[in-house]
Amino acid sequence: MTRTVHVVPHTHWDREWYKPYPLFRMQLVELLDGLLPQLEADPDYAHFQLDGQLAVVDDYLEIRPHEADRITALNEAGRISFGPWYTLPDEFLVSGETLIRDLRLGLRTAARFGGSMAIGYLPDMFGHVAQMPQILAGFGFSDAVVWRGVPSAIDAPAFWWEAPDGTQVRAEHLSDGYSNGARLPEHGKDLIEQIEAFRHAQGARVGDDVLWMNGTDHLLPQPHLGRVVAEANDAGADRFVVTSLADHLAAAPNEGLPTWRGELRSGARSNLLMGTASCRVDVKQAAARAERWLERVAEPLAACWLPADEWPGAFLDHAWRDVIRNAAHDSICGCSADEVNAAVLHRYAESTRVAEALAERAMVRVLATSGQDAVVANPTVRSRGGVLESVVDGDVAPPHTQQLTVRPAHERLVTLDRRTAVQVVLRAAMEDPKVSKVSVDEVADSTDIIATVISDRAPKDIDAKALLDRLEALAESDPDALVHLEVQRPTATQLVLLRTADVPGFGWRGVAPADLGEHAVRTEGMGLSNGLVTVEPDQGDGTFSIDGIAGFGRLVDDGDAGDTYNWSPPEDDRVIDRPESVEVHVTEAGPVRGRIEIVRHYRWPTHVESGGRAGLADVAVTTTLELRAGEDLVRVSIAFDNPSKDHRVRVWCPLPEPARTSHAECAFAVVERGLEAEGGPNEVGLPTYPSRRFVSAGGLLVAHDGLSEYELVDLVDGPDGPAARAIAVTLLRSVGIISQGPMAMRSLPAGPPVLTPDAQMIGPREASFVLHVGGRDPYAVADEAFTPLLTARFPGRGGLGDPAATGRALAVAGAEVTALTRRDDGRRELRVVETAGEPGVVTVAGGTGQVTDLTGRSLGAFDGAADLRPHQIATFALDEPT
Repeated sequence: MTRTVHVVPHTHWDREWYKPYPLFRMQLVELLDGLLPQLEADPDYAHFQLDGQLAVVDDYLEIRPHEADRITALNEAGRISFGPWYTLPDEFLVSGETLIRDLRLGLRTAARFGGSMAIGYLPDMFGHVAQMPQILAGFGFSDAVVWRGVPSAIDAPAFWWEAPDGTQVRAEHLSDGYSNGARLPEHGKDLIEQIEAFRHAQGARVGDDVLWMNGTDHLLPQPHLGRVVAEANDAGADRFVVTSLADHLAAAPNEGLPTWRGELRSGARSNLLMGTASCRVDVKQAAARAERWLERVAEPLAACWLPADEWPGAFLDHAWRDVIRNAAHDSICGCSADEVNAAVLHRYAESTRVAEALAERAMVRVLATSGQDAVVANPTVRSRGGVLESVVDGDVAPPHTQQLTVRPAHERLVTLDRRTAVQVVLRAAMEDPKVSKVSVDEVADSTDIIATVISDRAPKDIDAKALLDRLEALAESDPDALVHLEVQRPTATQLVLLRTADVPGFGWRGVAPADLGEHAVRTEGMGLSNGLVTVEPDQGDGTFSIDGIAGFGRLVDDGDAGDTYNWSPPEDDRVIDRPESVEVHVTEAGPVRGRIEIVRHYRWPTHVESGGRAGLADVAVTTTLELRAGEDLVRVSIAFDNPSKDHRVRVWCPLPEPARTSHAECAFAVVERGLEAEGGPNEVGLPTYPSRRFVSAGGLLVAHDGLSEYELVDLVDGPDGPAARAIAVTLLRSVGIISQGPMAMRSLPAGPPVLTPDAQMIGPREASFVLHVGGRDPYAVADEAFTPLLTARFPGRGGLGDPAATGRALAVAGAEVTALTRRDDGRRELRVVETAGEPGVVTVAGGTGQVTDLTGRSLGAFDGAADLRPHQIATFALDEPT
């Protein structure tokens, strides 16, 4: 039987990795400068796949803008292909919305050049999320192409990959990766031998037709491909064809394929590189902040309260583009050069600041709409209360508040000599828009002068020239005498904490303190309680108890002789899990917020040397426990100045009940995982797993701010097999090299041996998470923990509003909202996912519009309610209310 070998020339282009983006772009320009004329001149070089992302096209055209038409012509002729992604993301370390925005940007960019590959190309992601089949199908794709993560249970060239909602796509398995044909020989007979060796090695994972991926990382096109393929056709029984990935899949069989449901996280066939979830934790924390402020704050606030013609789309597009660039797997994973990591952090910081600024502007509109002197807005779907700061009049805390600071009505700002005071007083009087008047008075029986500015926001009534003349005359008469600059305000003001009553989802309420009642925070010895949860520190070891369950917050420091891809213990490890000494202080005693500060002093080894941990350094770890009135959460912050290299720091928390599985949030789903992970011949399977915002096990929920790695630990035998008694969350993993090998957890290198001193994470570090033992909805807990309620106030109007005054822009029920934004046509776009695992109905009060797919194409009318399958992702284009 004649079999076909589909040769797909391609390159896999990491736009930044062991070199920074500017250097890799120079190589990209070199590649395309040679490829484009080669394709035009050599018909035997029938096709070239320019990876699966459009960022490379944009990057090239910034340098060669005149080549856009040439790329379009070759794409439309089927000679070149790209997409559908803008960047090839890591699927576990970014949000589901980032994955959707990435695909949308890729497809939108590809449309400028004739369109994208209609394939879910996933060649090098470090595993795949459970909902990816549904995401791909939502964009109209019926095929996926995967490498890493496929389990040993799949022993076929392809399989049906099923999402939690039942959506299936056909997944082509790159059993030997996307580089099985990278080493193109000089002669056709040698190519035939390579194919036969591949068939022998892969066995049942090779179909009748062979997919031969002629390319690898940053590989330039090989001009002799056409000649070698022709020689192979003349010399062998197989038919060799230079073609596209799409053509190979079009001819691939669909019958008799096995099925796999859920995520792909096995190391059986290829390295999963699970340690990237904890490498460079600062990047994961920055990603969590940026995505939260874009997805859950700025976009919902602007969509709710700004009219369509004021939608800040250009600003949001710019911020999202940087977040999507950072989503590239080598960027978000931290397995790159230090220079790359600095660029990633910069892009996240700028995107976050854009989102914060847009939220601030939207709050101005909320304030104006509300008619209140002070207003609090909820950018999330659920009605919820919360603790917030507010500036109110007076110097005595109102009932049910907690005073933080006081600004008196009359205050001395600074004392200066008369020469220096001339410009200081003049600027204070003239440049501050709140100042209306100024007086300059001599002090009786003294050479001192008191200059008082009246800060009352009244119209300015100051003769600048007269003031300047007066100050200069005083300075000339006695230049070294003193001037006291003081401010007089209409009233004292104070910064207070208060708990607001429930604020409607996507709505607002007038700022006012709610009655704390029995849920006010109070001290109990060295502990805190609010009637919902009680926390008590252990002054012996610095851990703490929650509702009588002891041992929370145990810190475990162990060695790491691995690299950015994998944790690996040194041969002679020393585990440090008890402090030398402990100090405990109650720093805030309520009634709105209580805080306990626990300082633990450790001696940690400083580095790994000759296979063992060496050196010692003193380190003080400050753990802050926080209880808030009316909350059943314990907020935890851990901060220290890291002095050590080559180590891992994890916080252990006991489980109320032993657990055999965990439930962790990933993109659009909560996935259940066991106590073991499947490894392979080159990588030990470690059950250190990623979570997006929360993970639960044994009655404990941990919601976190970018602490992506966890593991169920402290295993004991039970009647149903081993069970875990604790969960460990990684706070820090310090390594100094991109890749090395062999090492205990991985026998071969996963990348180049580029040194990464910044990945040792030396210096100040802080991590935040929330603990909950009450069994509530984890999505609600995650929002309460980290998605802020925002406030706005009219200055000088007292700082409080009417607690009975509320408003709501949109009422959604029955599903978890993952996006509320605006489409290009001005309509609101709402995206939801069913999270209970049961058939459901999502409702939008008074809403009409269209049900759409993930591209925005209409699937039918929406009249305010829609049925949902278990775990279904649904998107709606909502008409503007009349």
